[in-house]
Amino acid sequence: MSQRKGRGNVLMFYSLVIGLFLFGTLLGNQTVAVISEMVPMERLHRIVIDPGHGGEDGGAVSCTGKNESMFNLQISLRLNDLLHLLGYDTVMIRTTDTSVYTAGQTIAQKKVSDLKQRVRIVDRTYNPILVSIHQNTFPEGKYSGAQVFYASSAGSQELAKQLQDALVSALKPGSNRRAKQGSGIYLLDKINAPGVLVECGFLSNPQEEALLSTPDYQKKLCCVISASLSQFLASA
Repeated sequence: MSQRKGRGNVLMFYSLVIGLFLFGTLLGNQTVAVISEMVPMERLHRIVIDPGHGGEDGGAVSCTGKNESMFNLQISLRLNDLLHLLGYDTVMIRTTDTSVYTAGQTIAQKKVSDLKQRVRIVDRTYNPILVSIHQNTFPEGKYSGAQVFYASSAGSQELAKQLQDALVSALKPGSNRRAKQGSGIYLLDKINAPGVLVECGFLSNPQEEALLSTPDYQKKLCCVISASLSQFLASA
């Protein structure tokens, strides 16, 4: 299959998923049946969804004063819902605005404990694939677009490339962003499973922050991520 044809199939696939997810409430049980038939599912894997930061660690702060951790959790919960609809088993590292540390007195100690606990959750999950959800920021407000980082473990680069290409095609055509290895990102450095970290957009960009705050845009992000996961597993 040519690269162009492969991308076309991915575009068609997540376009269908987006339509069904955004408007599926009108179709009821028929929506589930349609999606289940069209998804090339591999259910031997469990998708570990990591909403970055949480609790006293709010992460980056948007240009309107909102914590990154809130965006991460909202998108992750929507992603979890969609993956369940598609028939996947998932593990949510957190489902509320909390950290997951198990030890530590200072903020720095708790942060280290939190990161180690996230790695443990991935390592203890059977046949996991990690998707860590984050938001980007920069001192200048002109930058925008999603960026995908990947772990050094087998399969991570392939998944990240598919996902980055899909995010560009669906949400920001013409962007020259490419998937990057996540060297120095603790979670990606330490896991043994396939894993990606998705910076969904720039909270320092007013227009992109406004988009990231809307349910419709969050759903589109989740549809692209879900479709890319399905395509990756189908070709594995």
